[in-house]
Amino acid sequence: MGKFGTTLSYSKDRSIINRRVLLAGLTCLTGCASARAPGYDLPLLPASPPGPYLLGAGDTLNIRIYDQPQLSGSYQVDDSGFINMPLLGPVQTSGRSTDALESAITSGLQKNGLILHPAVGAEISTYRPFYILGEVNTPGQYPYRPGMTALTAISIAGGFTYRGCQDYVGVTRNTGSNATQYRAPTSALVQPGDVITIFERRF
Repeated sequence: MGKFGTTLSYSKDRSIINRRVLLAGLTCLTGCASARAPGYDLPLLPASPPGPYLLGAGDTLNIRIYDQPQLSGSYQVDDSGFINMPLLGPVQTSGRSTDALESAITSGLQKNGLILHPAVGAEISTYRPFYILGEVNTPGQYPYRPGMTALTAISIAGGFTYRGCQDYVGVTRNTGSNATQYRAPTSALVQPGDVITIFERRF
């Protein structure tokens, strides 16, 4: 075969190689979108129900009772979901909004004849933390910030490793009495106590 034929063959082979390299690169970039990739078959994270934030174990509250400094102060919700207040004792807190907690404390003080017309205020000073695992540079426990997304959480944890799937994350969340793991986009809002998992993408 002449020189012209050799040049054509070389060009054809080089074109085939370039296409293969391009396809390999695309496969690498979209590896975690495959139906066989880790976490892809998890149920989608449901939308958060409307309504106020519900307190949980690990949240810290500032509670103020007007003209009652002995009852006012900082209280952390314990693992059983209670705060322990002077005179009142354990007060169920987990699963309640701050408004509902204020009503419960008011009712308890009136019922026990401690204060006739108590003025109670409760606000969250520190939310319970979230946790992030898997393919991030610094996995661990971090303070929750209102309005944060999964991508914000990943940034706080030092960003993705080179193996990290960037298309979606796993979110383990308590919905009632059980913890369930879901699949969610990185734009999904995080809640206090969530466990976020960054999966390893397929190369």
